[in-house]
Amino acid sequence: MKKGTGSGNYQNYILTLLVLAVNVLLLGFCFDFYYDLNDDTMMLDIMAGAYSGTPDGHNMQTLYPLGAVIALCYRVWGSVPWYGFFLCLCQFGCFWLAAVRLCALTEQAGGRAAADGAGARRGFSIGKKLLLLLVWSLFVWGVCLAHVVNIQYTVTSAMLSATALFLFLTARDTDNVRRFLFQNIPSVVLVILAYQLRSEMLLLTFPFICLAGLCRLTGEKKIFEKTNFFKYGGVLGIMLAGMLLSGGIDYGAYGSAQWQDFLKFFEARTTIYDFYPELVTEESHGAQLLELGVPAYQQALLRNYDYGLDETIDTAFLTKLAGYATKTLRGAKDWSGIVKEQAYRYFYRTFRGGDRPYSTLLLLLYAAVLAAGCRGLCGQKRPGVRSYAFLWQLALLAAGRTAVWMFILLRGRDPERITHSLYLVEYALLAALAARMIPRAAAAGVSSGQDRQQETGGRARRLWSGILAGILLAAVMLSGGSVAGSIAALQVDQAQREAVNRDWQAIDEYCRAHKENFYFEDVYSTVGFSRKIFDGVPDGGYANYDILGGWMCNSPLYYEKIGRYGIESAQQGLLEQDNVYWIMSDTEVAQQGFGWLTDYYDAQGITVTVEETDRIGEAYAVYRVWR
Repeated sequence: MKKGTGSGNYQNYILTLLVLAVNVLLLGFCFDFYYDLNDDTMMLDIMAGAYSGTPDGHNMQTLYPLGAVIALCYRVWGSVPWYGFFLCLCQFGCFWLAAVRLCALTEQAGGRAAADGAGARRGFSIGKKLLLLLVWSLFVWGVCLAHVVNIQYTVTSAMLSATALFLFLTARDTDNVRRFLFQNIPSVVLVILAYQLRSEMLLLTFPFICLAGLCRLTGEKKIFEKTNFFKYGGVLGIMLAGMLLSGGIDYGAYGSAQWQDFLKFFEARTTIYDFYPELVTEESHGAQLLELGVPAYQQALLRNYDYGLDETIDTAFLTKLAGYATKTLRGAKDWSGIVKEQAYRYFYRTFRGGDRPYSTLLLLLYAAVLAAGCRGLCGQKRPGVRSYAFLWQLALLAAGRTAVWMFILLRGRDPERITHSLYLVEYALLAALAARMIPRAAAAGVSSGQDRQQETGGRARRLWSGILAGILLAAVMLSGGSVAGSIAALQVDQAQREAVNRDWQAIDEYCRAHKENFYFEDVYSTVGFSRKIFDGVPDGGYANYDILGGWMCNSPLYYEKIGRYGIESAQQGLLEQDNVYWIMSDTEVAQQGFGWLTDYYDAQGITVTVEETDRIGEAYAVYRVWR
């Protein structure tokens, strides 16, 4: 490496780190960092030891190797919010790596347009780098703000995938296999880490990663050379080997009979509640459930998610319901009509601003790549077939993204944490394509600039240059114009979180003040809480309460948790133990009453009454179940 190039890299690292630090400080000053959903808070409790009393890597969402490492950190120093630090490090680390690469790419572009490397660095000064990083900051604040502050592990996995894709596609060209593999180590590590964090999200974005590899491979002078086989096959092979190894360790960690049974329970529960919730939430299916052997009292438990009260709602029970839903409800759907409906939704969200500003920025990036490709054609006297590669690349990307989007739309699972993640990955691919095309087009124009001023091609090239500049300016203005709206929306969101979380804090403080008792919680009463990331782990570790239908209910950790109080089952503990209580919100009591609870015990031949014993704040009460 040349001395100048190395010093330029250090300058990029330091300058980008400083700008990132300013952004992080501003974000921390203006907002609180939250775990976005209760999924992340449950994972936190498991890995930190607040769930079962001991830090554990079996959190059911990340693969075990990653969960075990984070749990080990909590064992060593439990007062540090390791999981939150990890998610923040992943997200801001991705932004930093991408920004460093952008600065390096612009220097390379200057190098092609200048007589030597020193001229390139003079042509791209610190001031211009700061301007570039300002644009990058506008993207973070205008487009990604909600996901950067309210952090969710699914989105974080997508950011890792997007960054890996961007770094791979913009890495320097080289025929040296060892150098090629070495410079793509960051991409490989990010992909494996994304797979361990949220394997489903990585697999959903993997077609885009493969497309990035195809774009690079077809850009080689000779595609079918042995060197290319080792280069691209090596990167893909290491990725897959890391993923397989991670999956193998995860399989071994969940290899006991208890965990294997719970995995089947978890899969069946997911099938029912995520894909066919109408089976248990709509009373119109009550007759079918009766025919399947599900009496009214169990239907009520399934409907309000408090199925943990009944131990007969086990793996075999849910597997039967999931099989019925898959065979009957899915088969009864009008798939022709559904396809048409979802195709229209896809068209609306992409081309008519249904996901604004994400969809608008996406269309601008497609247009930027198209303009950069056309600009490059104008800089060549006799463009070859490879010069038109951007056309099939865009077409293939559009086809691939359509297939992925229709897949999630037809499954009926398209929350923002998934759709926004797909946008981020697609942004990365389009930005990388544009970053590879623009410098080459600029070099082509410089090499023939004087002659081309007198030719029609020169006018066309200037036209496309103006169009490209206009598109990029529009993208910058869109990001900048979205900042105020993003900040306002996030302020409202965090104010609502703060109000809602006061109830959770009151419940947590109340339960911890009564360590001699254990408290089961109604799911709908407590599922809406989130948590600040940097509040740390509460003193005392183990939380002596649990919701009665969460996704860890009936797991080995669940029984380990309630076993600390000698509870064999929720049904037994609530009825027979004097130190086991029930927590429910006044709103849910008004809507549901306690008929579902008394009906369950009536079916067991036991008559019970539910008595309020204490209050928690203004909206919650503690109840005792009496014979």
